[in-house]
Amino acid sequence: MGEDTDTTRTLNHSFLRDHNYVTEADIISTVEFNHTGELLATGDKGGRVVIFQREHECKTEPFSQGEYNVYNTFQSHEPEFDYLKSLEIEEKINKIRWLPQQNAAHFLLSTNDKTVKLWKVSERDKRPEGYNLKDEEGRMKNLSTVTSLQVPVLKPMDLMVEVSPRRVFANAHTYHVNSISVNSDHETYMSADDLRINLWHLGITDRSFNIVDIKPVNMEDLTEVITAAEFHPHHCNLLVYSSSKGTLRLCDMREAALCDKHSKLFEEPEDPSNRSFFSEIISSVSDVKFSHSGRYLLTRDYLTAKVWDLNMENKPLEIYQVHDYLRSKLCSLYENDCIFDKFECAWNGSDSVIMTGAYNNFFRMFDRNTNRDVTLEASRESSKPRAVLKPRRVCQGGKRRKDDISVDSLDFTKKILHTAWHPTENIIAIAATNNLYIFQDKLNQEMHG
Repeated sequence: MGEDTDTTRTLNHSFLRDHNYVTEADIISTVEFNHTGELLATGDKGGRVVIFQREHECKTEPFSQGEYNVYNTFQSHEPEFDYLKSLEIEEKINKIRWLPQQNAAHFLLSTNDKTVKLWKVSERDKRPEGYNLKDEEGRMKNLSTVTSLQVPVLKPMDLMVEVSPRRVFANAHTYHVNSISVNSDHETYMSADDLRINLWHLGITDRSFNIVDIKPVNMEDLTEVITAAEFHPHHCNLLVYSSSKGTLRLCDMREAALCDKHSKLFEEPEDPSNRSFFSEIISSVSDVKFSHSGRYLLTRDYLTAKVWDLNMENKPLEIYQVHDYLRSKLCSLYENDCIFDKFECAWNGSDSVIMTGAYNNFFRMFDRNTNRDVTLEASRESSKPRAVLKPRRVCQGGKRRKDDISVDSLDFTKKILHTAWHPTENIIAIAATNNLYIFQDKLNQEMHG
């Protein structure tokens, strides 16, 4: 990352709340740019969705472009209780996915553990006035007083952003929903839980088609669960899902209605010499993303990020060590449950750089062309406008440079699980607890080791 790294904006998701006191509900649980990058949505554990809009460049303030300001906030999900199973259903937003824009309005899907909702986001800057049968307050007039007809007119008003629920897709998941993905046909989407993937039509809420079911007849025979799923960006018949065993399965919906038999299985044979008690846990894939080109898959497991070529199933094309220095710490990470953290990953717009999070509010970037990588920190110090993001380095002992941080002093309560990359520009969004950081830079030209 170059010396002229530019931070455009840091936004506190919890707005005016006390910075020193973070409630569980304020913790950001998902971040997603829309297809143009003009809008950015975050969901939190309190069931809220906050939409940010990018400011257009102002001639008097040349650095204002890229700033994202709050556009709308709404409550997407409420806590529920399943009386049949005596289970509380959290309001936490697990995923947000934008639909490609078809008209002036924007649409997005949001999901908690059980229910997917479709929301319409629209603007209103005019209102009709001069009704024949209603007065200005909206009350019905006495019809005997209406002596002439008038044509209602649209008058300008202050801009209002309205968010309205359009569909509720419920009662289709027994287990927790971990993924939603909109198909490239713009008509269907899928929702995935631990054992099943359902295909929905965006206009039909009372039924879905089960396209993957890995639930064994006897639950004692269960050996793996689905961890993430995504549609191919261009081929509406292809989808991929990852598992807790570290495998990826590519499915083709043209082959059969039920995609239990995969078209391709991407799996790396395990080196027996590296096998340990933690092998299975750390090999679980926490996120899978198709590249924009559709040729590659990016996956994240606990210690590494991997790039797979769709034409090569037996091993990944590239393996990137995210925080290899934690190998010696797996025992304590298991005891404090951090080993089960689910980190996401992201491609840049040209598929040349990948990004994923780590601990201590660090996030990592890997340039696929130059093999350079960088560790950066999302912090209040780095969030001042025009601030320079300094590369950070973690050392495991031995000689330490001045700014190095020891592996023993890493803060495992500060973790970057959720990240997103603008679809075409070098703007990234980083969720750190209840804070949203937005950084802008010439990232791929400015990567330093």
